[in-house]
Amino acid sequence: MNTEIAHWTLEQKIGQLFVCGFHDIVPDEQIQQLIQQYHIGGVIYFRRNIGTATQIHHLSASLQDMARAQGLPPLLIAIDQEGGMVSRIDQEELSLIPGNMSLGAADDLDLTAAAATISARELYALGINVNFAPCVDVNNNPRNPVIGVRSYSEKPETVGLHGAAAIRAMQAQNVAATAKHFPGHGDTDVDSHYGLASVPHDRQRLEQVELLPFRHAIDAEADLIMTAHVIFPAFEPEPIPSTLSHSVLTGLLREQMGYEGVIVTDCLEMHAIAKHFSIPEAAVRAAQAGADLLLVSHTLEEQIAAIEAVRVAVQEGRLSEQHIDAALKRILKLKAQRQMDTAPVNEAQLAALLGARDTEMVLRRIAAHSITVVKDEGQLPLRRPVSALEGLVIWPQVIRRTEVDEPARHEVSLAEALSLHGLPARQLAIDVEPDEVERQQVIQQAMAAGFVVMVTYTAAGELPEGQALLTRQLHEQLQVPFIVASMRNPYDLNALPDVKTYICAYENRKYAAEALAAVLAGAATATGRLPVTLNEQYGVQI
Repeated sequence: MNTEIAHWTLEQKIGQLFVCGFHDIVPDEQIQQLIQQYHIGGVIYFRRNIGTATQIHHLSASLQDMARAQGLPPLLIAIDQEGGMVSRIDQEELSLIPGNMSLGAADDLDLTAAAATISARELYALGINVNFAPCVDVNNNPRNPVIGVRSYSEKPETVGLHGAAAIRAMQAQNVAATAKHFPGHGDTDVDSHYGLASVPHDRQRLEQVELLPFRHAIDAEADLIMTAHVIFPAFEPEPIPSTLSHSVLTGLLREQMGYEGVIVTDCLEMHAIAKHFSIPEAAVRAAQAGADLLLVSHTLEEQIAAIEAVRVAVQEGRLSEQHIDAALKRILKLKAQRQMDTAPVNEAQLAALLGARDTEMVLRRIAAHSITVVKDEGQLPLRRPVSALEGLVIWPQVIRRTEVDEPARHEVSLAEALSLHGLPARQLAIDVEPDEVERQQVIQQAMAAGFVVMVTYTAAGELPEGQALLTRQLHEQLQVPFIVASMRNPYDLNALPDVKTYICAYENRKYAAEALAAVLAGAATATGRLPVTLNEQYGVQI
């Protein structure tokens, strides 16, 4: 299609404003219809679209061929590949990129850039040209159920510097980066996938905290900024989420902050939107507010209805065609700038890129620098028990799977890693929320161990009560060394104030577990520093 949009139909223009998801590892009827009949400008991958690296590569190429056959511009092919616990692709073939809080604890901008480079290089090889990352929310609310370890820190400047480093590194690999979630989702206690949150602070506080990382992102020339489905009364007098606010997207982001890139909505099917507005009406209002790209991730009927609603809004005068044209020009500029019409690498090049041996060294280094010993009352390093008793690692098993809270694959056995350091141990998997029967069974086994490592895992908010009760009972009853290691949310300590030794690893993936084992065994010194304040006694250290 000629990029001179004067000859485009209104339907073609509107289609390019939409990024849509589908439900298969090959181009199914849903995505075929959306590309061929509705001219959409982009697609988004979720785990449901992911098989092998070769399959992803073929899928991306097939979708681009389909758009090309329709005379359309190249597709934006997007994914949420933040690293850590939000990684849509975690196949063995790809590198295990750490999450933001691990990078914040390591606090080395070169390592943050290196991780982003590795991720972007691999995404590009798979035909993915947009990453909905990095998350530059400032996580200053310990009860935040959706950001947490997706944030670099509670310190705005730290978040801004690491976010900018990641953005520049990704875009140097020709993958468009996305700073999210504007104006900030860190100080909320509601997950916008399920409800509508409000951040009630005044403008001065928001300028100093929430907005500062986005100013860094704008200075780094972030290709995209994603909106938050969060109410900000200081910027918008109506009780509507920022995604639908002209005052926030146009008045604040465009006019006051001077952002000239592409504004993309978070998914309009999330409950923060869908429980309060119809998705078609939300699409119209988001476009009116100043969003360029409208993300509708799941349901074909809603996707078609949203596209049709925008068309009707133009015909009825609620949206001007000039408004559509301005958004389209920004999208086409991005597609040209990132050379999205370039042919993907071939399979031999793909294999070479994914097999690069230098990446594992970088990722192990990040993990080693992230492990944080918050407190230790003389229990580290662990010593091999004088008796023949082996140690016990208690490991909550993550079995829940949603598009938000992704369980990590590639979990290494912490017990096996300890054994390699001369500390024989076995690993006992428990439920994330163990009941009384399971807790008593665990305690019985722990009583027969030479040392015990209790891993805690909190997906969101507070430590599950079953884990907290078990940990407190073990602390009170055991006479052997007892270590508590948080493998996600560092705030778990607040439910366990009396434990003698508490260590943060920020994620339960294999590099973090191996680095933790080295610290426990005394083979490495923990150099990570707290990127967030846990309580009055344990404050932010970076």
